[in-house]
Amino acid sequence: MQTKVANKSTAVFQKLEDYKLLVKFKLNLLVVFSAVMAYLIAATGTTNWMAVFCLGLGGFLVTGAANALNQVLERNFDKDMKRTENRPLATGRMTVSEAVMAAGFMSLVGITILALFNPWTAFLGTISMMIYAFIYTPMKRVSNVAVLIGAIPGALPMMIGCVAIQGELTALALVLFAIQFMWQFPHFWAIAWVGYDDYANAGFYLLPSKDGARDKNAGLQSLFYALPLIPLGTMPYFMGVTGLVSAILLSLLAIAYAYFAWDLYKKCTKEAALRLMFSSFVYLPMALIVLLADKI
Repeated sequence: MQTKVANKSTAVFQKLEDYKLLVKFKLNLLVVFSAVMAYLIAATGTTNWMAVFCLGLGGFLVTGAANALNQVLERNFDKDMKRTENRPLATGRMTVSEAVMAAGFMSLVGITILALFNPWTAFLGTISMMIYAFIYTPMKRVSNVAVLIGAIPGALPMMIGCVAIQGELTALALVLFAIQFMWQFPHFWAIAWVGYDDYANAGFYLLPSKDGARDKNAGLQSLFYALPLIPLGTMPYFMGVTGLVSAILLSLLAIAYAYFAWDLYKKCTKEAALRLMFSSFVYLPMALIVLLADKI
């Protein structure tokens, strides 16, 4: 009896772990964090925490649906990469039909929740999911242009957070979208550099060189996208949303980010790519926290 209970508990635990992998739980939380922080930065007056919860839940479900569809389409390639070989579809612990049903349920409920705010949030949430799952995912095996395409749904959570509270597409929504859009290129290319061999095993060549190989172009292109973050970080100040402190701090963060991109260009090593990758993990959450703190 005890053995049966233990086995059942193990099976339930494994199923929960599989769904965490299916929705890319940790990455999903970063998406939710971006949307919620954008909502709070754009908000005026008393904060409606129930609305914040609904935004987070709706965003989590829509992103989870996109991630599930991504894994359905890439299940055969995930087997060839160490970082993805334990995903439930790659190992066969979950069937395609179960993953598709889960994605359908999450997308339906998530978009319905986002629609409670206004048509913009539902529309942008749907567009984000469709681009990520059905354009970005297959394009990854065709061209490194996929990185540019993937940066659009990657930055839309900021815009969704803004329009959820403002009800329309505003200048602030566009600025926050631009910040996350530009941030993604050095971030993703650093990850692609560090995991180059793993990606290559699955046929993904995502670095910005002609053949997707590791060379100085990755650092140069990263610098090209990091530098605009310096003026973009000052825009909320000039728009009267935040104060001068955040403008200065965001400029310093962007300068540091650009420096690490330049370092990758000059040294062209895995160690330099790691430094750029870790700096990207610092830049975005710190930038949003600084913006919100300065506004408060």
